[in-house]
Amino acid sequence: MPMKNIVLIGFMGTGKTSTGRALAQKLGAAFLDLDQEIEREAGMAIPDMFAQKGEAYFRAREHEMVERVAGRRNAVISTGGGTVKDPRNVAALRENGVIVCLQADVETILERTASKGERPVLDKEDQGNRRMAIEMLIEERRELYRQADFSVDTSKLSPLQVVEEILHYLKARGVVHA
Repeated sequence: MPMKNIVLIGFMGTGKTSTGRALAQKLGAAFLDLDQEIEREAGMAIPDMFAQKGEAYFRAREHEMVERVAGRRNAVISTGGGTVKDPRNVAALRENGVIVCLQADVETILERTASKGERPVLDKEDQGNRRMAIEMLIEERRELYRQADFSVDTSKLSPLQVVEEILHYLKARGVVHA
């Protein structure tokens, strides 16, 4: 029987990509990173898309990609931090999937997102303002992230420990069988 998709949502720096890769490997499922798929298809990096064409252009590409990947089965899908901003994305992903939200405290996110050039929403901020920007964005998206079926705080966990937490939840719900 085909497995429902496992969809990872959450703020940037919470471990969606590293956890997603490890989880897909453990489940023998395909791994799809939405941001990487969008970049591959557009032939440009997301920061360049934001800079040259604006956030609205990127969000439209993102929605097209969500529509496409949501119909798959047996996939672990890692979303971008803002994917949940469009309710159509959440609805499409939920149709065939279980939504898992990865969370982390602000300190951890600051550490994990320290390198510039990869986070267009944060890169314009200096260090002091980055903290404020992160806090504001998390607060803005808090209700959107609450739509998840299950949440894991990744602050003090390795990607493999996060995978174990998710697997425990999925097995208990009968989504995956050991």
